[in-house]
Amino acid sequence: MIILADDKQDLTPRMIVECLDRYIVGQEKAKRAVAIALRNRMRRRNLPRDLANEVAPKNILMVGPTGVGKTEIARRLADLVLAPFVKVEATKFTEVGYVGRDVDSMIRDLVETAVAMVKRVKIEEVQGPAEERAEWRLVDALLPRPERKTSMPDFMKIFSGKEAEETPPQEEDTIRESTRNKVYALLKAGKLDEREVELEVAESASMGIPILGGAGMDSMGMNINEMLSGLLPKKTKKRRMKVSDGKKLLQAEEAEKLIDMESVAREALDKAQEEGIIFIDEIDKVVARGTSSGPDVSREGVQRDLLPIVEGSTVQTKYGTVKTDHILFIAAGAFSSVKPSDLVPELQGRFPIRVELQPLGREELARILVEPENSLIKQYQALLSTERIEVRFSEDAIEEIAAMAEKMNAEMENIGARRLHTMVEQLLEEISFTAPERQGEVVDINAQFVKERLSPLMEDTDLRKYLL
Repeated sequence: MIILADDKQDLTPRMIVECLDRYIVGQEKAKRAVAIALRNRMRRRNLPRDLANEVAPKNILMVGPTGVGKTEIARRLADLVLAPFVKVEATKFTEVGYVGRDVDSMIRDLVETAVAMVKRVKIEEVQGPAEERAEWRLVDALLPRPERKTSMPDFMKIFSGKEAEETPPQEEDTIRESTRNKVYALLKAGKLDEREVELEVAESASMGIPILGGAGMDSMGMNINEMLSGLLPKKTKKRRMKVSDGKKLLQAEEAEKLIDMESVAREALDKAQEEGIIFIDEIDKVVARGTSSGPDVSREGVQRDLLPIVEGSTVQTKYGTVKTDHILFIAAGAFSSVKPSDLVPELQGRFPIRVELQPLGREELARILVEPENSLIKQYQALLSTERIEVRFSEDAIEEIAAMAEKMNAEMENIGARRLHTMVEQLLEEISFTAPERQGEVVDINAQFVKERLSPLMEDTDLRKYLL
């Protein structure tokens, strides 16, 4: 379910949780926290400007093992309201300035996402005019303009002894315009789709030569091609293709020409500042473990670098400056060997809302297999239905898969719901392999079938080392 911009104000916290329930099983506390945070953003937009500027977003820290839905909650929340969303891993910023990434790059990535979102909407709005312009370009390509003959000079007419017969220019233009209209009518009717035409189109390939420098150079967010794009004319080349393919290509070109990129950039900057969501994963990996030397120094350095971004600062991007004061930050980590209180105090204070996500047990794993929209079982059933094979899972089969996944999570690394992907893939491996030869079959999967296929995986400890 996608909520359009006009409907955002009507989106209550209860509605947000209900929408998230369609994709994520359990974790009610986390869903309520993000729902309230999102609703507060909508409330802030209705406040007087002076007061709205003082209302800071209530950033959220999610604590829980991997595979329990932390990333999925944040991603689905952004999709729900068409908000720019970026996921980054805190470990990317380790030893920033040496081999890590510049912390500001997350804001530039967010702006790029916002620009792409706004541009996509703007391009959709101009598809009508772009299509018409593309069609007339195709007509001109199908009906090239003949070179008009130069009139004979008067002194040559005298020597030739006769007047040369020429079609008046006005008559030529009238005939050509009539022909163009006829070709356009044929094009609109789709009668020329299979005909080949030679078109002059802009080259899409860029130089892509990055500026030389260290890890921090990506903060400039540009390459040589971007620097010179305003100075050098776009290269074009002639390509021969079908009219139907050419129309799509020219329509995309014309749509690009019709949108105002300055307007897109302004709207994207506002969208990133006011609606952007940044998900910082693995934040527990940059927590110092009680020492002040070695790699722990760089870990604490990353926290110090994250602090001004989360606190509110101005970041320069190639589209303009971005204030991070009202971007919603959602941080997450397993915190298995460290505690949230081990974060530097200033950073802790910038994540006032803390929610603990519970590990997934047998019941939750069973529900995850079948309940969410486009769940894992539904995906495999749909894939195999393309081979005309109907796969049916009994309730005891679902329970058995969940029980085995819970056991493997307990005996090995607990990777939560991600374990189900391996289990189901192993379970259906033979069916998937032989599917083209078994078209029209109905395959019933019960608990006995699950045990036969997955018991070797459960018992072979050596094999389990190489599987999730």
